[in-house]
Amino acid sequence: MSWTLTAALSAAVLPPLALALALPAAPAAAQAPARQTASFETDRAGILAMAGNYKVRFDMQEATAWRGDYTPIDRKISGGYESVRVIEDSGRRIVLQHLLVVTIDGAAHVIKHWRQDWEYEPARVLGYDGQGAWTWKDVPEAQRKGAWSQTVWQVDDSPRYAGWGIWETVGGVRRWRSSWTWRPLARRDAVRGPVYDRYLSINRHQPTPTGWVHWQDNTKMGLFAGKLEPVVQEYVLNTYTRFDGYEVKAADDYWAATKGYWAAVRAEWDRVGAAKKGIRVAEEAQAGTVISARLLELADAVQAGKTAEAAAIAEARKLIDGATR
Repeated sequence: MSWTLTAALSAAVLPPLALALALPAAPAAAQAPARQTASFETDRAGILAMAGNYKVRFDMQEATAWRGDYTPIDRKISGGYESVRVIEDSGRRIVLQHLLVVTIDGAAHVIKHWRQDWEYEPARVLGYDGQGAWTWKDVPEAQRKGAWSQTVWQVDDSPRYAGWGIWETVGGVRRWRSSWTWRPLARRDAVRGPVYDRYLSINRHQPTPTGWVHWQDNTKMGLFAGKLEPVVQEYVLNTYTRFDGYEVKAADDYWAATKGYWAAVRAEWDRVGAAKKGIRVAEEAQAGTVISARLLELADAVQAGKTAEAAAIAEARKLIDGATR
């Protein structure tokens, strides 16, 4: 598989940022009764239920302009097939890896997609600060009880965004809602060079009878005369519908061949995050981090038997350490 295809589906560009902004308090912080009655096992079941095989619909729409000189872009709808696998479950921590399966010239290709890590009652999360930087944000102690954090990672396992919140049932619908989270631009926006350069977002994950949905409320923000101002509101609804009618085996074969390599890559990002008190790495619009393409290319070489896993891991560690500061 060409790394250019993989890189094209990575998401982020790192804009300049004058201010380091901490994650605000969770919207559900005041809901003590819901927090007190939340079932740990029910929460776990909701997270684990996101694993499976899916037909995915991505529906993105800029709706409300917050500046008089801005015209919202046209709605964009796309889709694909995605396998979501549980790659870690230690009780209070669950890790889900997404694998996108696409068909090119009649053959199935796998693109290692995003990853979501869930942690119960976290003390801190790795939040986006802008300017190629993610730093540790303390979760206020009063907001930890019954809460789960969700940290989302990019295709090369570099960080993207993190927030926390509680699982609750309202009106008969189960959902998890995040705190306010800062996020770098997704590739779909970054490649256009828009006037906004980051998102301030709330995310919701909700099980459905046929799968689950990921709903995003994104305020697209820009720097104007050194001050952050809202530009436009975007609503994103990603719908995951259980479906086995695609090349599921291709996703599982890819993961079986590369999971050792990617475990080492995750461990190296974790080491850097701890040793350097966060992660600072340059990014580019087309491919995510400046090392993303090579990290993904190494995985493809391992799967194809062209590069030994140990050699690929050694190069990946060197790349990550050298690119971060």
